[in-house]
Amino acid sequence: MQHIEIDNVSLEYLTDAQRVLALKEASISIKQSEFCCLIGPSGCGKSTLLNILAGFLSPTKGEVRIGGRCITGYGSDRGIVFQDFAQLFPWRTALENVAFGLEMKGVDKTTCDEKAREYLSLVKLDGFVDSYPHHLSGGMQQRVAIARALAYDPEVLLMDEPFAALDAMTRENMQIQLADIWAQTKKTIIYVTHNVAEAVYLADQVVVMSPHPGQIREVVRNELPRPRDMLSAEFVEIQRFLTGLLMSSQH
Repeated sequence: MQHIEIDNVSLEYLTDAQRVLALKEASISIKQSEFCCLIGPSGCGKSTLLNILAGFLSPTKGEVRIGGRCITGYGSDRGIVFQDFAQLFPWRTALENVAFGLEMKGVDKTTCDEKAREYLSLVKLDGFVDSYPHHLSGGMQQRVAIARALAYDPEVLLMDEPFAALDAMTRENMQIQLADIWAQTKKTIIYVTHNVAEAVYLADQVVVMSPHPGQIREVVRNELPRPRDMLSAEFVEIQRFLTGLLMSSQH
């Protein structure tokens, strides 16, 4: 079953000097519970496509369907995690941050707190429910953001380079945790990254994008068994293949 269908989507906008084609005729199908990574150089349209999926931008051509429904704006069927640590409310504890989306849906406080604790437990932050963002490391803040995005049970999780600002060791730990969270929740995830190894570790499907204008160069299936070993010959082979596609797409 195709959960998400991106059908011939283009986005063009006007600047003072010219018309800019940011995304050209993108078409992708993503199955229910699939993990899809978008990779490509800066300016190739990865974040533009994610913002269209989120409903923050409207395509000038084509359409996006989730569960057969054409999206026309933002909806609670999509949870979003950004790169910026400032996405959390600094005046709210971890528990209160995670409960926010549920509060906006009118869920009663007892249920909000129960759900927030459940999802903080899922991201292994049981002991930090009363901590404020400035008390938490960058990786912990991103785990709170993931818990908040999952707590109101969206169909799809959209992630825009959520680990890019983390140090290498924290980033690797977060990749392992995210793979575990995905395995437990079975959400459909679309994940933007510049990091090829991260894409190979996480994705069932890797979409390689090229710039000028932003378009899809190739969609690569990743059938490596999970959990994945980053040092295995098979892992390195896929990583090398994707890197080759990226390099050639920039010429």
